[in-house]
Parts: sequence; structure tokens; C-alpha cells
Amino acid sequence: MQKLKTAILGASGYTGAEAVRLINNHPKLTISALTANRHAGKAYGEVYPHLAHSGYPKLAKWEDVKWDEIDVVFACLPHGASEETIAIVSNNVSKIVDLSADFRLKDADLYARTYGRTHTAPKLLDKAIYGLSEYARDDLAGASLTACPGCYPTASLLALLPAMPHIDPSNIIIDAKTGISGAGRKENLAFLYPESAEGAHAYAIGNHRHGPEIDQMLTNAIGQNVEVSFTPHLVPMNRGMIATCYVKLNDGMNLADLRAVYETRYKDEPFVHVEAEGIVPHTRHVRASNQCRIGIFADRRAGHAIIISVIDNLTKGSSGQALQNLNLMMEWDETLGLDMVPVFP
Repeated sequence: MQKLKTAILGASGYTGAEAVRLINNHPKLTISALTANRHAGKAYGEVYPHLAHSGYPKLAKWEDVKWDEIDVVFACLPHGASEETIAIVSNNVSKIVDLSADFRLKDADLYARTYGRTHTAPKLLDKAIYGLSEYARDDLAGASLTACPGCYPTASLLALLPAMPHIDPSNIIIDAKTGISGAGRKENLAFLYPESAEGAHAYAIGNHRHGPEIDQMLTNAIGQNVEVSFTPHLVPMNRGMIATCYVKLNDGMNLADLRAVYETRYKDEPFVHVEAEGIVPHTRHVRASNQCRIGIFADRRAGHAIIISVIDNLTKGSSGQALQNLNLMMEWDETLGLDMVPVFP
């Protein structure tokens, strides 16, 4: 079949480069446009030398792309920039996958409180499908706009959703850690090597913008309000994410029962795997893959459990899940372009 012409908005960022890497091996897509306003006119290899010999088009300003010739868009832009651009290009493009936060929250007022700005395309919020792939297949089929979850919500929700009917929803703690690429590719003193190596720290304590996103999905899952305690941390590795979730089991529920719930829910999933009893998930075992690995453990407190989830923040936490979502939107095999093993070491 003829390959769909694909544009990547924000191709100079880490998620944009990851999208390029993955689409390069997709049998039904071809890259026809790459945008990065600050680098417009440059060959892509000038920005990412490891992709210098792949024959990609030069970087361009998004306004200069012939959008009526594009079939698919991956929007790898910061929040705020994405909503305005998508509102315009959606008039010409039939399939858009947004990797920013602009269409994840359904409530425009909640978006304004969370991100400190008014949403400029509120009519598209209802149209956008929240693309946690394993929980959105039916809704994604035939959809025109998908909002990819954030990396922290992806790791946390895959860890928590099977448990929700079996735990106390008022007693959920998420301790999550990400590699430095999660902060994006930008010039910032905090992310220079001497400033970030050989140490780790919590940030956005008590008010990280991914908290409401996690709450929204868990609330929808059980039909009652959920508000988690969520604290993110930055650790000195390039890529990878781990979410350690602490939960209180309902009366009559034990760890073996909980494990059975997870093994049943994820047994046929191509990318989500429940580790054998006693095996601890490691970020190094999912590096550069679209996999999520989940471990389930007893807490030292009776009646409590610890659920650990690991992903690659740039792949399953971002561009890999975006490509998985497009596959589902097109009703293709969702593993197309994603059936690669992790990189180790």
C-alpha cells in the first residue's frame, strides 16, 4: 500500500527525534515534513548527527509545510504551543497524535489551573481521545485526534488501573523517578552534567502537573473521586522511568489475588509484562523499547502492597505510545514499527 505522508512538529526535541527513529522502521509511514522553527533550513543531521544519512527532509517552519499533502501528524511540541498549531492543521490533516499535555485534561478550567494559561482550543478537548493504548483501543479506532498520556501517568496508570477495584482509592502514594531526558532538550543550568550527575532530587513537590492527569483516569476507572499523592524525582540517567506505587488492599484481598488480577489483565498485551514473583523490574531492561514491566510485592505493613512499573520515558512514555496509538487509530496491528527488543547495556 502507499505509505502515509507523516509530519513531525517539534522534530528537534527528544520526543521528536524518538518519533523519527521509530517511524523510520514503520512499514506504512514515510516522513514528509519535519518542523523546528528555531532550526528551520537546517539538515536534520545538523541537529541529530546519528540521523544524518537517512534522507529526511530539511527542518522547516510549521507554517511552510503543505498541510493538504500530509496524512498524519505527530505533534511533539511543548504544552501551549501544541493546541494553537493543532487547531489550525486539523482542518487539513485527518490523523493527529499530540504528545503535549494540551488535550489530556477534559476540563478546560482544570487545564488553566494546572498549566497557568487559558486553553485556546477548548472545542477540541471533547474530540481528543486520551491515548493510554491498553485502555483506549475501542475509542482510538477511527479517531482523528489522540492525546498521548504523559510519561509519569503512563507508568503510574499501567501500574494502578488493574488494582483500582481492589484497593482503597483514598490511600494511593506514587513515588516516581525519571531520567534527565524527561525534562526535554533545552539549555538549562539544572540539566547540565555537573548539575545533575551524582545526585538525585524531588521536584514539583505536591503540585506536579501530571497529578491531575493521573487523578482523572483513576476517577473515571472506578466512578468516584480519586486524588493520589504523587512526587516525581530526577535521577542521573539519560532515559528511563520507574513508578513505585503504595496501596492498601481491600478487606478480603491478598497479594496472590492481586497478582492474579494483573496476570489476567495483561496476559495478552504485547508491551505490558508482569514479572514473575520476586523479580524486581529494572529500567535498564526496557531501555529504548515500548515495553512496560510491572512487579507486585507485599509491603511490610499488613494489608498493603507495592506495585512497581518501569518504562522508557521517551518510548513507551512518549513517542512509542504515540505510534502505538496511531496504529490503533488506523486499525492496524498495534505493534507495527514497535516490535524491537530493549537495548542493553
